[in-house]
Amino acid sequence: MGKNKITRAEDYSAWYNNLVKDADLAEHAAVKGCMVIKPYGYAIWEAMQKELDQRFKDTGHENAYFPLFVPKSLFEAEEKNAEGFAKECAVVTHYRLKSDEDNPGKLMVDPKAKLEEELIVRPTSEAIIWNTYKNWIQSYRDLPILINQWANVVRWEMRTRLFLRTAEFLWQEGHTAHATKEEAIAETVQMLDVYADFAEKVMAVPVIKGIKTENERFAGAVDTYCIEGLMQDGKALQMGTSHFLGQNFAKAFDVKYVTKENKQEHVWATSWGVSTRLMGALIMVHSDDDGLVLPPKLAPIQVVIVPIYRSDEELELVTKKGDEIFNTLKAAGIRVKFDTRDTHKPGFKFAEYELKGVPLRITVGPRDLANNQIEIARRDNREKSLIDADINSDAINNTLDEIQKGLFDRAKDHQETHITSVDTWDDFKEALETKTGFISAHWDGSGETEQKIKEATKATIRCIPLDNKQEAGACVFSGNPSTQRVLFAKAY
Repeated sequence: MGKNKITRAEDYSAWYNNLVKDADLAEHAAVKGCMVIKPYGYAIWEAMQKELDQRFKDTGHENAYFPLFVPKSLFEAEEKNAEGFAKECAVVTHYRLKSDEDNPGKLMVDPKAKLEEELIVRPTSEAIIWNTYKNWIQSYRDLPILINQWANVVRWEMRTRLFLRTAEFLWQEGHTAHATKEEAIAETVQMLDVYADFAEKVMAVPVIKGIKTENERFAGAVDTYCIEGLMQDGKALQMGTSHFLGQNFAKAFDVKYVTKENKQEHVWATSWGVSTRLMGALIMVHSDDDGLVLPPKLAPIQVVIVPIYRSDEELELVTKKGDEIFNTLKAAGIRVKFDTRDTHKPGFKFAEYELKGVPLRITVGPRDLANNQIEIARRDNREKSLIDADINSDAINNTLDEIQKGLFDRAKDHQETHITSVDTWDDFKEALETKTGFISAHWDGSGETEQKIKEATKATIRCIPLDNKQEAGACVFSGNPSTQRVLFAKAY
């Protein structure tokens, strides 16, 4: 990770920033607050897209695309949504530049090219989509509409961090319309489950499914469901959200349908999304002081083959075996690379692929081949072993499955051992400072209390877990009666 390696224990934030850059995932762009996602980082994002996209289609959704620009009048139609995003909006006011007569070679905004109506660069697409749905929906026969789009959005963040919070980021946003409240709620919960399944089975990241408090819910939503992950430094990360929008947007845009009984009703809505923030979660949950640690299901390279040789005769020997292994693994559907570069020594390659988090390395050398063996090395636990050179692709796949499961189990253990139950305000503050992670505590349900706790400790209510048990108690801050515990944490 560079000459001046910083460990997680020394400075977690610097460790993260360095890793993103050193592993060739992303870098800062010329536009302040924006990022360039480099090929290796984008390959991971593409793998995420592929997995999620199939899950969306398996649940009946179709992909579409809507404009980047939203007329200001449409954006203002749903007041809570507009107010919630107002401070983050980028606004287009003119459509042309012209030469600056006082500064040759420079351009200026042409005052004659002012737009009749300002355009908002989408921070989210509910407004433009619901204005469109008004033209698509007349009858119950037109419902449900199950649409997803892969897109970029702009939220003018002042404090940015690669992948976690940038002014422009990539995401998917689902927007659905339903005939009944029950159908819309079922859709909201279904998509939350899709996200949780993806996080745990593909990213190997355990998550807690819950519902947001009123203070924390999406602007314009009736309810916001979420998945929360826990990073290695004990901070929480909201990894995905699914919103039950009720009829708020349907009423704002007057989207009605004729029922089977020939009555007009407003439709019911949901929206849901995950973003390149998932890349940040992937890095922070699994990686170590030597670089990325990638779960095999998302690794662009699952297995790398590195040859070792000193002479042309040895080169011919290890290349023949390397090609054989490469072809065997590729035919089995394993993403494999045979690194035959003669410009870098094996030690350099070992460090490079360790930094990039390649799950499994195979070393082919003449000494081992003399015994019909090759060496395999796992990135997750650093274990090395010798196996038969006549490689069995099933055995390699089994090892990749073990790595995938091991990463999840390790992260799950970290999550479970970093949930602390407290009953007093003093214990709450102590746990927050000394133990980190989630704090399970009673809360009186008041937004005012929630805000005071946030101001005093910088901890927020991450969610009310969906599997919560009803339990009589007293709020840790106010002492007022409470019926259940919620999860607090400091968060990204």
